[in-house]
Amino acid sequence: MNIILIRSDEIYKNMMNSSIEKRDDIYRYEMMKPFEFKWSCINVPIKSMQKNGYDVIMASKMLGFLPPSEVDTTQRKNIEIISNEGLWKECEDTIKLSLERFTKLGYELPVNDYRFSIVLGNPKSPYISMSDGYIGDGGIPGYIFIGIVPNEYNIRRIPAALAHECNHNVRFQFEKWKNDVTLAEMMICEGLAENFATSLFGEEMIGPWVSKTDINTLNNYIKPIIKEALDVQGLPNISAYLWGDEFAQLQGYFPVGLPYCAGYACGYYMIKHYLQKTGKSIEEATLIPASEIMKEMDDFWDNTSLQ
Repeated sequence: MNIILIRSDEIYKNMMNSSIEKRDDIYRYEMMKPFEFKWSCINVPIKSMQKNGYDVIMASKMLGFLPPSEVDTTQRKNIEIISNEGLWKECEDTIKLSLERFTKLGYELPVNDYRFSIVLGNPKSPYISMSDGYIGDGGIPGYIFIGIVPNEYNIRRIPAALAHECNHNVRFQFEKWKNDVTLAEMMICEGLAENFATSLFGEEMIGPWVSKTDINTLNNYIKPIIKEALDVQGLPNISAYLWGDEFAQLQGYFPVGLPYCAGYACGYYMIKHYLQKTGKSIEEATLIPASEIMKEMDDFWDNTSLQ
C-alpha cells in the first residue's frame, strides 16, 4: 500500500504569505487537486465555471473547513501546530496500522493508494465547534481528511479519529455507497468505525460524537425514537437521527427531537453489543453486511442495562 501525505502545513504557509487574491487557487490546486476524485464523487468541481459558483471552496466552507481567504497571519500558531513532523509521522503510522489490521488477517484491499491531509477547521463553524474542534472525512476509499482547530486536547485525538476514518475507507471498498442508505446502515457504519478506533486507542480516546451522550439518555430516550426509524432512507431524512436536530436544521432538514450525534452514539453501542454477543472481531464485523448485523439487534433495543 502507498500512503501519500499531502503536507497541508506547507501549503497553508504558502497561502498565509500570499495575497488574498491568490489563496483560493493555492487551496484548489495545491491542497485539493490530489483529492479531485473524492470531490467528484459528490459532484464538487475543483473550480466552478462561474465566478463565485459552487466548487471546492464553497463546499469546504460548508463542511466547516477554514476559508482560504482567512488563512492569514492570525493562523500562524495553528499552522505551526500542524507542522510538527511527529504529528505527520503518527498519522502515517496510524493509517498503516489501521489498514494492516485487515491485510494481516488475509483481507485483500482493492485500493492501493491512500491520500491523507490535515485541513484547518473554521472555529466559527457549528459543525466544528459542536465536535470539540475536530472532524474526520473518510467515506471515499483512498482519501482521508482530518479537519481541526488544533489545541492540546484534540491534537492528541487525531490518531483515534483517523482510525475511525480508515475503518470507513475499508468498509466502503466492499460495501458500495448508495443514496437510499437507511438509518440502520449508517449507524452500523459509524458504530463499526468508532469501535475500531477504540480497539486501537482505548475508550479514553472515544470521539465526542459518542462521549457527549450519557447511557441513561441513550437507553431511555434515544433508543425508542431510533428504533422506530431504522428503515428511514436517504441522508436528508436520516440526518436528524444521525447527527441530531441542530445539525439537521443547519442543513435545512426537519428535526426529530434528538440531541447531538444521537445516531452515532446509538450505533457505537449497537456494535459494541454485537461484538460482545457474537464474539466476532471488529475487523471481521467491518466486512459483514448491515442486514446480517441487524439480525443480532433484537435484544438491544429494550435492554436498558447495556453499558
